[in-house]
Formats: sequence, structure tokens, C-alpha cells
Amino acid sequence: MRTLTTAVVVLGLGPGGAQVAEDLATAGLDVVGVDAGLVGGECPYWGCVPSKRMIRAASALAEARRVDGLAGTATVVPDWAPVHAWIADVATDHWDDRVAIERLEGKGGVFLRGRGRLDGPRTVVVTTPEGDEVTVTASLAVVVATGSAPAVPPIEGLAGTPYWTNHEMIESPVLPRSIVVLGGGAIGCELAQVMARFGVDVTLVEYAPRLLALEEPAAGSLLAEVFSREGITVRTGVGAQRVEHAADGFTVTLSDGSSVLGERLLVATGRRVDLSAIGAGSAGIDTSARTLTVDDELRVVGPDGAVEGLYAIGDVTGSGAFTHVAVHQARVVVEALRSGTPTHATNPITALPRVTFTDPEIGAVGLTEKQARDQGLDVRVAAASLEGAATRGWIHGPGNDGFITVVAVDGVLVGATSAGPTGGEVLGALSVAVQARIPVAELRRQIWAYPTMHRGIEYVLSLLED
Repeated sequence: MRTLTTAVVVLGLGPGGAQVAEDLATAGLDVVGVDAGLVGGECPYWGCVPSKRMIRAASALAEARRVDGLAGTATVVPDWAPVHAWIADVATDHWDDRVAIERLEGKGGVFLRGRGRLDGPRTVVVTTPEGDEVTVTASLAVVVATGSAPAVPPIEGLAGTPYWTNHEMIESPVLPRSIVVLGGGAIGCELAQVMARFGVDVTLVEYAPRLLALEEPAAGSLLAEVFSREGITVRTGVGAQRVEHAADGFTVTLSDGSSVLGERLLVATGRRVDLSAIGAGSAGIDTSARTLTVDDELRVVGPDGAVEGLYAIGDVTGSGAFTHVAVHQARVVVEALRSGTPTHATNPITALPRVTFTDPEIGAVGLTEKQARDQGLDVRVAAASLEGAATRGWIHGPGNDGFITVVAVDGVLVGATSAGPTGGEVLGALSVAVQARIPVAELRRQIWAYPTMHRGIEYVLSLLED
């Protein structure tokens, strides 16, 4: 066993952890970054970047199919090969993180490949791929940024079968003829639509009563309608009870007694954090908790308060499994460790923007109507279809499915949803309004460019006053 001492250890080098390590190293601090996986984490290799390229390709196919009746005629022949080639060759370097490692080392950081575990608040024990152990002690802090992993439910017969998570689907050079997708959240919905547009027979199973169960009900209803038109079979309100695998594929028996079949099975039932695996118990943390608790400065909180010298960012904090959350929190920690006075307020995040990159895109920020009412707030809600709210929405059809919903309390927006061809982009203005608490009256006085999709916000805001 060898030992190292440093100022900061960053345990986990996903987007947030890598930023902490690089920024602190650039500032002149001694930093050791630890990760058993690829430096950069889920986002560049399996999440944001590859999946959005798949979505871009699938959207091009959908647009080509809309030529008929809009601008002439078109024949579309899907081909997965160029999609996989771009992901493998350009985006991920065939899932090689050498460039990311060199970037960290070029800024003065030290990288250790291996599985790290806390051994107290300021010590990390790293088990290397060769089985050696390296103990790294930090004089200033350990930053936990270990992210999350796909949550695989304990379904009878599932273990030991060649099911896919998003990793296997993203890496596959070919698509199956048919697939069953378990999970109607963002990942399941995005990948289901991509595969369907490339000709795969898709059945999507969601235990909750609707797709995108955490968003406004209208969002899930809209996606279910669009998916049905695109040939995706959507089963909501039923769970998977048993999985059987044979040479010709998978049979999934559902809770209502029916069965669905697919050559492949994609499990997209959420993400999980394993506090025991990262040794959180050695710092006095209850490892049965779903995530780490952090304070406003992102210090890990134990039963006796903030744990000195231990910070956490990203998925492991439960603040939202999004790259933009991890990067935002990274800035807070960097400021705290450099100057002791972070200026980015972070916890709780009251205006969290998120986008499901289906077609239509589902952008949302802040509270849904139900979440606001569950907090006992006196809310006012207004909504309109995109086609009815914005002339551009009407002009855009076909492919103009969407709506805008706003949730207001005391004349200020506390939440909003923007669904449509550019739902994530329209969300930008709504995110600013929720974060900055701009009064609805002030938003109404703004001049909204015509004809744009975002002009629909003005119309929906006018409904709050009717």
C-alpha cells in the first residue's frame, strides 16, 4: 500500500467532479482525482452527447417524413450506421478518456484510476485495477462526486439475462427488430422514440399512471398521444413481474397478466446512489439513505451537523440527476475551497430547469401545479396549446404538438412547462422568470418577438389575469 497527501481529493470525475478538479488545479491547489470509470462520466460517453446525437438523427428522419403534404414528397430509408459511427469515432473516441485525463494532468492535477472509498472525512482509499491500494489524505477537503448508476429493479428472472441499460443501447452498432423498454421517464422516452423512428418495433412499459410521472400530467398525455401516432405501444399503470429470455428474445409478464415481447429489453427505470459503496459510513453517514444530505455550501451533513472537510456535488446529493446541476454545484464548491465564501446560492435549488429531449421536447422549471398545491400554496395556473398560443406554433405544423403551462403564486411564476418542437429553448425565458422572481405584470409589459414560439408565453400569461 502506498500513501499520498494532497490538498483536495475529488472522488468521482463526472462533469461536476472533473470541473472541481480542473478549476482547483488551475488555481494552484494540489488535487488528486479518482475514478474507476471514464473521466467525464455519464454525460459525454452515454448520456447527454451520444443520446442527443441519436435524437438529432431521429428528428431528421421525422422531418423528412413530414415533407409529404408540406413541401412535396420524400422517401426515407433509415440507416443506423452513420449514427453509431459518429458516436464511436467522434464523440467518445471509442469510449477512451485519454484526452480528458491529459486535460486534468495538464492543469497540474493527479489522476488515479481505481475504485475509491471514504475512510473518514478527509481520506480516500483507492483500489486500482491491478488490485493495489493507495491511501490519499486531503489536508483541505474531499469532494464526493460519484454520480449515480442505472437502477435495475428486482424483477423475477431479470438477473443474468442480457438486458440493456442505456449504456448497451448507446454503444450498440445495430438496432434490434423489436424492443421492450421498461421505464417511461426521460431516458426511456427519449430512447424509445429514437429507436421507433429508425424502424424498431417498440413497446414502452411504465408502472406509473402516465409517462414523465414527475412532470405536469399534460406532458405525459401529450407524449403518449405522439408515441401512439408513431407506432410505439405505450403501456402505463402496469409493472413488469417476470422476465424470460430465450434465443429469440425476451418475454415480459406484466402485473395485469399480459405479456409483451421483444428481441431486446431496455431497463430505464431510473438511477440509484450507493452510499455504502463509497464508504460514507466511515464519515458517520447513514448508508441506508437514498442520497447524501448537504447544506447551502454543499458540505455533507451528518447526524451532528456538517462534516468538516467533506463536500458533495451532483447526483449523489439528490438535487437532480442533471449535468447542469453538477456543474453549478461544482462552482459553489470551488469558490468555497478557494475563498471560503461561495457566492452561488445552491441549496435548495428552487428554479431547476430540465428538458426531456423527445419530439415534442418537454421543458420544465420550478414547481408543477401539484407540487405547488402540496406545499399549501395558493396557485393560479394557465395553459394553452402551442398552436393556439403562438402563431409560429400554428405555422409550424405538422410536428407542432405542444403547450405552455405557467404556475403562479402571488403574481410571480413558481413553475412552468414548455412543450413543443423547441420546448427546451422556449424554457429559457421561463427559467429566468422563475429564478429571478420577475412579476407577471412585468413579464406582460415585455415585447415578445413575433412570430416566435416563445411569444406563446405572453398569451398564456394573459390568461392568468382573466
